[in-house]
Amino acid sequence: MYTVEVSHLAKRFGSVQAVADVSFAVEPGEIFGLLGPNGAGKTTTIRMMMDIFKPDAGTITVLGGPLDLARKRRIGYLPEDRGLYKDLKLEPTLLYLATLKGMDEKTARSRLNDWLERLDLAEHRHKKVQELSKGMQQKAQIIATLVHEPDLIVVDEPFSGLDPVNTRLVKDILDEMRLAGKSIIMSTHQMYQVEALCNRIVLIDKGATVLYGKVDEIKRNFAGNAISLTGSGDFSQVPGVLEARHQNGAWQMTLAVGTDPQGVLELAEPSLDDIFINVVGGQPAKGISQTEANHA
Repeated sequence: MYTVEVSHLAKRFGSVQAVADVSFAVEPGEIFGLLGPNGAGKTTTIRMMMDIFKPDAGTITVLGGPLDLARKRRIGYLPEDRGLYKDLKLEPTLLYLATLKGMDEKTARSRLNDWLERLDLAEHRHKKVQELSKGMQQKAQIIATLVHEPDLIVVDEPFSGLDPVNTRLVKDILDEMRLAGKSIIMSTHQMYQVEALCNRIVLIDKGATVLYGKVDEIKRNFAGNAISLTGSGDFSQVPGVLEARHQNGAWQMTLAVGTDPQGVLELAEPSLDDIFINVVGGQPAKGISQTEANHA
């Protein structure tokens, strides 16, 4: 059974069609990427999933049914617009938010202590939220999202404001949640994080699903006429190479039509950054099937 199932979702605000036709499903025990350029309809889709907005058309099933109070308490939501009370102290704020999810204060306090220690916020528990750095506030938001042990976790730009050490820490936590069978929906513009964490993605553009499926399959379908080579020198001058870029320790090269890379170079897959720009920039998609997008 899917944790979340969205079918042909649509939402209009006045003359603006924010979401036109979005479909996808999220499985237990996966980190699912919800991607798209600014204004594509990602946040509106999330807010409809969270029952903040009502859809004009389409259906949404969350945790096996409609989103009633019991199911809402099984969700951890890190919104795009952060919502901590900045003039209140950190610990009582997080305790209050935990009780809103149905936790008793004793259990909430015990779990909160563990989370504050793990995210290096224990010594700051008595500070006002506004006295914390941006990264500390982000970690506090993550605690508020996870302290009640939700079955569905929805995070919008979870690495915002975090340094590399804390980014790795949060990635490890999300991966632990996945291994524990939780479903995680992650919306971010950091494509390398999506490649590192997500098994499947949906890409929304102009309010509609344009790509949906497994990351490795999408990358293979978009490989086209590209090669990857590790070495030194000016590879842009190699015969048959139209473009050469140095990326992640290797040269990524686009070959002219008819150039055969076999026997010399390893066929390369494009990054999700390349695919994102290709698809939302209006270039024709090569070999991408959307049959999975029509599951509903």
